[in-house]
Parts: sequence; C-alpha cells; structure tokens
Amino acid sequence: MARIPSIDPDLCTGCELCVETVPDVFQMEGDVAAISDPAGATEEEIQEAIDNCPVEAITWQDE
Repeated sequence: MARIPSIDPDLCTGCELCVETVPDVFQMEGDVAAISDPAGATEEEIQEAIDNCPVEAITWQDE
C-alpha cells in the first residue's frame, strides 16, 4: 500500500521548509503549505521534509 503525504493546515505555520526541501511535492497556498504532487518525489525525500517540519504538520496517510 502506497503512502501519501498530508499536511494539517491548522498546524502549518507557513515556514516554507517543506517547499524548499521538496518543491515538486509541496507548494504554498496563501500562508500555509499544501500538497501539489504527492508522487513528485521519493518517500525518502518526502520523509526528510516530514522530519524537518518544526511543527509536525506533515504526516503520512495510506492511499
């Protein structure tokens, strides 16, 4: 079963770290990050963004 990244907009502070880390997956929508292409990078690259999110707003969901 594939995993896809998910962002909790209520937790996101808009620091843009995920967008800088994996721009093919994350983009800014206003003041918060959003998923633009969940398959735009490897799970390892997405996991790096998850691990570095200062407010733990990004998680994995099963597809």
